Amino acid sequence: MSTDTTASNSGAPTTPAGKAADYLDQRTSVGGAVKEFARKVFPDHWSFMLGEIALFSFVVLLLTGVFLTMFFDPSMALEEYHGAGPETMQGQLMSVAFASTLDLSFEVRGGLLMRQIHHWAALIFMAAIVVHMMRVFFTGAFRKPREINWLVGTVLLILGLAAGFSGYSLPDDVLSGNGLRITDGVIKSIPVIGSYMSYFVFGGEFPGDQIIPRLFTVHILLVPALILALIGVHLFLMVLHKHTQYPGGGRTDKNVVGYPLFPVYIAKMGGNFFIVFGILALMGATMSINNVWNYGPYDPSPVGAGAQPDWYMLFLEGSLRLMPGAGMEWVIFGYTLSLNVLIPAVVIPTLLFLFLFAYPFVEAKVTGDKREHHVLDRPRNVPVRTGLGVGFLTAFIILALAGSNDLIATHFGMSINQITWAFRILFFVGPVLAFLITKRICLGLQRKDRELVLHGHETGRIVRFANGEYIEVHRPLDEQERWLRVNYTAHKPLEIEPATDARGVKRKGYQKDKRWQRLSRFFYEDRVEPVTPAELAAAHSHGEHDEIAAERKSPEVTTGAESVERER
Repeated sequence: MSTDTTASNSGAPTTPAGKAADYLDQRTSVGGAVKEFARKVFPDHWSFMLGEIALFSFVVLLLTGVFLTMFFDPSMALEEYHGAGPETMQGQLMSVAFASTLDLSFEVRGGLLMRQIHHWAALIFMAAIVVHMMRVFFTGAFRKPREINWLVGTVLLILGLAAGFSGYSLPDDVLSGNGLRITDGVIKSIPVIGSYMSYFVFGGEFPGDQIIPRLFTVHILLVPALILALIGVHLFLMVLHKHTQYPGGGRTDKNVVGYPLFPVYIAKMGGNFFIVFGILALMGATMSINNVWNYGPYDPSPVGAGAQPDWYMLFLEGSLRLMPGAGMEWVIFGYTLSLNVLIPAVVIPTLLFLFLFAYPFVEAKVTGDKREHHVLDRPRNVPVRTGLGVGFLTAFIILALAGSNDLIATHFGMSINQITWAFRILFFVGPVLAFLITKRICLGLQRKDRELVLHGHETGRIVRFANGEYIEVHRPLDEQERWLRVNYTAHKPLEIEPATDARGVKRKGYQKDKRWQRLSRFFYEDRVEPVTPAELAAAHSHGEHDEIAAERKSPEVTTGAESVERER
């Protein structure tokens, strides 16, 4: 009897899952870490799900990619096709890679569905990364201590581009072959070492017989391994630094307002995964994409309108199409310098990614702010950053549209030359206009916030005093609304030490400090200071007017419709 009592009071698990967990905990002591992590609080906002969409799309990519790997043959050996594919493909000479793509689509059960889910998942994966990075950039989530995590995310973006390019090049069809031919030209445009690099990448003169097997290895092994590793680093740093949160009452840099990981966010993440998986499966089942049999096996001769890469590579295509060709090839000491390829395909992308890599450190330098930030910025409160982000996106969109200039011309019956010149002008003018307009909008929104804090919301209620004065009654903001609009720092331009010290000797580093000060003025010369408590008190000290809100029986000037409504 005592033995049964002891056993029942021991608290030992009785279910198989509980016994397994207890077995693992006794040998690894992982229970404490799991318990602590399950209690970790995460803030709640829909935009935080954007990173999860990218993660879950990558999971779908891995699942479908494993299936596709089982049936794809990455060989460039030639064979004559006789299979279950379309009649137009019968008897054609093609690579084994292209033939296996046809077999995968028409002979393997579920093969076409998996191919299309895989392709759509890649597009959604890149879109989610871009939108997630936009959220991080515009809200300042890259600030200290998260600069390293921003760099990790930028590298993940580049790896996503590499995964997409290496993936859609594998079928060895006309479209992917044209993309590889462009890649060969870009590599050869690099001064001095370009031709050697091309021979190294392609295993000889283009196209060679090695590029598809090499891309296959890169696509299924190298890039996914790097992405998985960096996702782990990204998530580890997110947990280490704790998640950022949007500004609001009770939220500071020293706390997190939200819900625990278990059970709230585990349930949300699980539901989000199945939503993403379901949508991708539905897209793969109902929306055809990359029907390689419509293009045929790779042949350099049939090139026409509509030969575009996936959307995330369109900016490179557009950059190449906008670059003038005449007078852009120079021969220097026996080496051909192809600026018409080097500038749009190497220099411009390098500058775009350098902007992403360097911006957190540049902003930290011109701000002079070394504090840790866990509360996000409202984009309106950092006008220059928001303007630069919009300008960057404008340049990207213009280049992407330029990559489809032939489709625009054929669909709208326009001159492709006029379209190209319009995009050339827009590439230089559009980002500048977008920056200026966005900055003005942000400053205007800040001034509107000041007006709301000082005077409150307009109510449309007109009151007449005994002396004949008319005023409109404003409803004061509640504490949450007021806190949201005043709890930010309006940074000022950097102040530097004089050019000479007390003895009149020129200070070393003054010119460098002067340059940073000029850049800081560009960022923070135009600013709107938040309302101070003194300004708020002064704005609300109107004597007789302060009593209006409490005196609901004061005579009002109303419209006839309002009088009729009251009589009813």
